[in-house]
Amino acid sequence: MLTKKLQPVQSFLSLVSRSVGHFPRQHYDVIVVGGGHAGTEAAAAAARLGAETLLITQKIHTIGALSCNPSLGGVGKGHLVREVDALDGLCGRAGDWAGISFSILNRRKGPAVWGPRAQLDRQRYREFMQSELLSTPRLTVMEGSVEELLVTDPNPEQPGQHRVNGICLANSSHPISASSVVLTTGTFLSGSLFIGQTTSPGGRIGDAPSSAGLSHTLRERLGLKVGRLRTGTPPRIVKDSVDLSLATLNPPDSSPTPFSFMNTHTRCRPEEQLPCYLTYTTPGVERVVRESLHLNCHIQQDAKGPRYCPSIESRVLRFPGRRHQVWLEPEGLTSDLLYPQGLSMTMPPDVQLRLIREIPPLHKAEIHMPGYGVQYDFVCPTQLSPSLQVKSTQGLFLAGQINGTTGYEEAAAQGLWAGVNAGRRALSKPPVALSRTESYIGVLIDDLVSRGVTEPYRMFTSRAEFRTSLRPDNADLRLTLKGFELGCVSSSRHQKAVRVKNSLQDALAALQALSLSTTSWKRKIPDVHVSEANSNMLSGIEMLQYKDVSFQVLASIFPEVLLPFMEFSQRLKIEAVYRPHCESNKREIQRIQEEENMSLPEDIDYLSLPVSLSQEVREVLHRARPSTLGAATRLEGITPAAVVNLFNYVGLNKHNSGCQGERKRRRTLEKTKTRLR
Repeated sequence: MLTKKLQPVQSFLSLVSRSVGHFPRQHYDVIVVGGGHAGTEAAAAAARLGAETLLITQKIHTIGALSCNPSLGGVGKGHLVREVDALDGLCGRAGDWAGISFSILNRRKGPAVWGPRAQLDRQRYREFMQSELLSTPRLTVMEGSVEELLVTDPNPEQPGQHRVNGICLANSSHPISASSVVLTTGTFLSGSLFIGQTTSPGGRIGDAPSSAGLSHTLRERLGLKVGRLRTGTPPRIVKDSVDLSLATLNPPDSSPTPFSFMNTHTRCRPEEQLPCYLTYTTPGVERVVRESLHLNCHIQQDAKGPRYCPSIESRVLRFPGRRHQVWLEPEGLTSDLLYPQGLSMTMPPDVQLRLIREIPPLHKAEIHMPGYGVQYDFVCPTQLSPSLQVKSTQGLFLAGQINGTTGYEEAAAQGLWAGVNAGRRALSKPPVALSRTESYIGVLIDDLVSRGVTEPYRMFTSRAEFRTSLRPDNADLRLTLKGFELGCVSSSRHQKAVRVKNSLQDALAALQALSLSTTSWKRKIPDVHVSEANSNMLSGIEMLQYKDVSFQVLASIFPEVLLPFMEFSQRLKIEAVYRPHCESNKREIQRIQEEENMSLPEDIDYLSLPVSLSQEVREVLHRARPSTLGAATRLEGITPAAVVNLFNYVGLNKHNSGCQGERKRRRTLEKTKTRLR
């Protein structure tokens, strides 16, 4: 089933009208600045927690806009979408509603690294997000541009040099106060647009630039370290001008897989899905790039761009003589445009047309909108805590591209977690963090706050140490129950997750109880090679680990025991396959969790700490200010001896260590020493 039905257009438009026309009150629990993927998730999460929330965006009708590629998910990114959904976020259900071409990437590898992905209908996605937000209780949406933050003296009982308690709108004399403010400015923070040799202020073509005052406040008033990054987008091509017969057809999966755990199917029926097409660049493309470099000021800038989604100019310069993939992707069921994935470019429009016509299927193509580049400010994320609150500024949270990431999914994941913690702070509750041992969201945030970024950060499965445990299929088991305890998950989702958890446990227990000799199994499943050298009894779970044994096969042999669990057949197969790996990882996961649970004081003075640390280590710790011992171990330049000495110092200075705590501390120390040798 689909859990969301859009309101009638007339009702939807009245919601928009009411939100625009209603001037907000003077105080909210949480204010979220920006209506992109981070901002929408942050606002919705804070409101779900019970916080009165205000979302400020320049244009309500651009909420949920897909600024670049019309797709969601992928390898690593699909994991984030599933985790955001498990925490009752929006983007997974929006993807199921707006998806027009679904596929699971990486199927040739194990299910732990499968990448759920979908092409999206831009209009459907935007309508879903706007309808969802405008009907969310405790959430007010208004149009406006934030001029600056309200900065006051900090609460002396909490760490930090400043406190943000609201915002000032441009062209308004009425400040709006809040206990927490979440900035999700995307590419709009001092953004500049580049096409050829033309530069103009802005974060997205067609939208007004953000106020320069906000960036000034972050730099000058709050003293934050701010850098510069760049990104780009390809031209949009008129579909009827493309000869798709010269490209390779790439059909979607015959049976679409929903992103959301709450949905059993997608809105788009299997037969309605649209294909993508694959083509390649030619030597003519490289020639046009090289001939036009003097007309392209964006490519000559020093700001770092995304390594894993580079412009065609960057590809040509970095890999001369190669041909590069270009995916021609639909932008909607009724759209007359194609999105050429892989052709991000910033040269003059007439040169862009010359370039794309060097590609055979595009030899007569027409451009609807030229590609362009964007440069924007970002805040060095090592200045954030794992709750995504700025360490030096009470009440200020950052999420999305302002933290140096790239991609809708990375932004949505940060937005949700920043919204959760902003809401908790407003409701006088302590901050919470996600461990990198329990989620890709935890990996993402830990990488950002511990290591920082030198280029736009993109999620990959290779960034997670425990990929066999952090799978797309079990995100609900890992996160939904925790999210319910935090208050960001609805009772209906929680009830479903509990039912799934109990059913899987019962099914696994039933499989474990089916214990037969190898001879008996060979008689029951003669097509599967079971070594007779193994004289031990084999359980149903162990048999399910064989490649050619499915849960359906076992259920046909033991129908009275296993048929009640048929709806979980694929999940049970995956659980069985990865059970040995997960069991072997448990000790390492426990060790990391113990290190992460040992917090480091936020006000610790590493430069004068009375412990044996080199000056280089002191400077690294002083600059990064890790929140836990686990975060400290992952900093570049931190030696094993430094970690052990820091461990001893912090452990000995804890007031509530006690005998039991001391024994636990010593066990963790021994594990840390062993690992670092």
